[in-house]
Amino acid sequence: MTAALEAAGLVKRFGATVALDGFDLSVSAGEIAGLVGHNGAGKTTFARVTAGLVRPESGTVRVAGMDVARSAARVRPLLGLAPQELALYPTATARENLAVFAGLYGIGRREARRRIMQLAGSLVLADVLDRRVRDLSGGQQRRLQAATAMVHRPRLLLLDEPTVGADPVTRDALLGVVRAAAADGAAVVYTTHYLPELDTLDATLAVAGHGRIIARGDRAGLLATVPGHAVVDFDRPLPALAAPAGSLAEVCRDGRRLILTAPDPASALAPLLAAHLDAVAHLRSIELRPPTLDDLYRHLVNS
Repeated sequence: MTAALEAAGLVKRFGATVALDGFDLSVSAGEIAGLVGHNGAGKTTFARVTAGLVRPESGTVRVAGMDVARSAARVRPLLGLAPQELALYPTATARENLAVFAGLYGIGRREARRRIMQLAGSLVLADVLDRRVRDLSGGQQRRLQAATAMVHRPRLLLLDEPTVGADPVTRDALLGVVRAAAADGAAVVYTTHYLPELDTLDATLAVAGHGRIIARGDRAGLLATVPGHAVVDFDRPLPALAAPAGSLAEVCRDGRRLILTAPDPASALAPLLAAHLDAVAHLRSIELRPPTLDDLYRHLVNS
């Protein structure tokens, strides 16, 4: 796949605060890259640099092979940005907001009307197009903001926490439109703290920490580096159970529950139980828990 976005070596400071410290990210056409990280990891600053709203001290961003800093006028029509903060005209209607954004990107009125109706249908906004933005619900405003970023069908879509505080209808509608945009060939950078969304989007992962990307890849490959858990319940308080010598497993006891953490918890559990057959007689249940994206994130930022 062709790289629609290539960011390399980005450095950006705000006074004594280093927001980006060698930030690198490449996203291909048709790919949804889930950008996750703690508050202050550089995610929003990266989106603003990519959109040409902030100039970095060093490093480059290329969109469709063009340098954002040197070719801003040519790159701007290729970008769609939905920032974390709402950026809409509150006294104008939803339809008028979409028409303004379509006009800014040079879309003719007839084509703009067609795209507005299409997006309104996909984002469950058709019934509120003629309401003022200030009279819309928070979820409707979130969907409208996403629509303004998509109305010109950008080749690169930057969505900065688009579902924060969103209701299930808003979340489902937005995720569906994001998947459709990627299927049409757009590269998508999707910033979120709600990691289950990235499962729904089948996104690759880019984990940011302290102004740089600390892990990048597909979920299966990254999750393979994270330990899983085996949760074992007994019908009485546990004796002192310890993992066999040489095992990579960690064992935690909590009353009648044992939690074993290991790269392969099922394989590690067997010799542990075999070494404590008296406890096995009181076993009630075993639950294997594979690592989740939340586990991956905690593993990376704490390592």
